[in-house]
Amino acid sequence: MEKHIVLDRVSVAFDTPRGRFIALKDITLGIHRGEFVSLIGHSGCGKSTLLNVIAGLVMPISGAALCGGREIPGPGPDRAVVFQNHSLLPWLTAFGNVYLAVQKVFGAKEAKAKLRERAEAALALVGLAHARDRYPHEISGGMKQRVGIARALAMEPAVLLLDEPFGALDALTRAALQDELMRIVAHSGATVVMVTHDVDEAVLLSDRIVMLTNGPAATIGEVLPVDLPRPRSRLALAEDSRYHLLRRRVLEFLYQRQLRSAA
Repeated sequence: MEKHIVLDRVSVAFDTPRGRFIALKDITLGIHRGEFVSLIGHSGCGKSTLLNVIAGLVMPISGAALCGGREIPGPGPDRAVVFQNHSLLPWLTAFGNVYLAVQKVFGAKEAKAKLRERAEAALALVGLAHARDRYPHEISGGMKQRVGIARALAMEPAVLLLDEPFGALDALTRAALQDELMRIVAHSGATVVMVTHDVDEAVLLSDRIVMLTNGPAATIGEVLPVDLPRPRSRLALAEDSRYHLLRRRVLEFLYQRQLRSAA
């Protein structure tokens, strides 16, 4: 299977008033086309920084970051990011927020009718066709996140980057959007990299879980393949011994790292 994202001995540092802070050190990882990979670890371990390297928002001080066989020079429409904060423009409707992204990516080569079609299709994909004319203040937090995902998907990115997209939502809304995300990813075939603190979320959604060591100078501690068949049902997995074994392995890794930090 083709590796769509390649990180080769990537290190990231930031200059601070106290001197240079090494956030990530020697990260080597290959992510296959169409794969769903979760990044998990304790707070401050550099999960979001690693995601931002793939997004082109943070440049490594050494090593190479490639996407589609080319070095990542900065942000691009082939890599769409969904943050925990949906970042919708409050003066635009749900349709307007999605249409703006579509226009930015495809506006120079497609007619307005085709752009509208793309925006409508993206909203329908996340189940929000009925809310196309509502403004952000008129919809729930979960619906706002759906608009953010629709906006990202409307750009037809090869890579979808998710930075704790459901972290601020209540448990029921979070579960519903996790199920929705599984359906959307199966439909789009996008490569997905997601930052999460939620062990159950990582096991439910992922093909592999990348567990990072504690910072500073965090690196990859373990990569756990999730060999659960798809499509996945959270109710069926609740009775699956393999699911519980995978969940335990992630928890053991995180707990052991916490003990080392406290020692």
